[in-house]
Amino acid sequence: MVAGQEAMQQANYARAERIFSAALVKAEPFGKADPRVAFTLTSLAQAYQAQRNFVEAEPLYVRALEVMQNAKGPNDPDVAAILNNLGVLHRLHGQYSEAEPYLQRALAIKERNFGREHPEVALSLYNLAQLYSAQEQYEQAERFYQRALAIREKAFGSNHPEVASTLEAYAILLRKTQRLDEAGKMEARLKVIRRVTSL
Repeated sequence: MVAGQEAMQQANYARAERIFSAALVKAEPFGKADPRVAFTLTSLAQAYQAQRNFVEAEPLYVRALEVMQNAKGPNDPDVAAILNNLGVLHRLHGQYSEAEPYLQRALAIKERNFGREHPEVALSLYNLAQLYSAQEQYEQAERFYQRALAIREKAFGSNHPEVASTLEAYAILLRKTQRLDEAGKMEARLKVIRRVTSL
């Protein structure tokens, strides 16, 4: 698993796929309700996803979800992480109606476990904002971007990369809705963050 993660960090996704496939063979004897099986399935799915292989990735995520739910119950944060992965995968492939229930359920689990102001909650809010923006549901997307931005600024400070990614996505939305002055202010903040973080 460590070797596979290293290959992923080096963007050597084909190698990561081979390593995680070998890891899965070793993990499966642990049983159908062992979290190690779910983590290995998820890692292999991420390697396929990085190679834009949706057909191979989706069933692995679905199987990982089943294993993790059996291991930890339906409301565990590790279940939410897999739901999030499934939601993002469907969004990236334009399957918006399939993506939304996964992302909404992930958000609900995280809020129940961590509270409404946790960075993990911000991640789910951001992913839902991305989904709604892709569907041109800009008003709804903006509400989620605003919440995600507020949580990330509070948790990480104003110059954190996750704050920057939220500002960037939010500015794109503002430009799409012709709110150019507001977008310009966001982009100015973004330049400051990038300048500070590059020092």
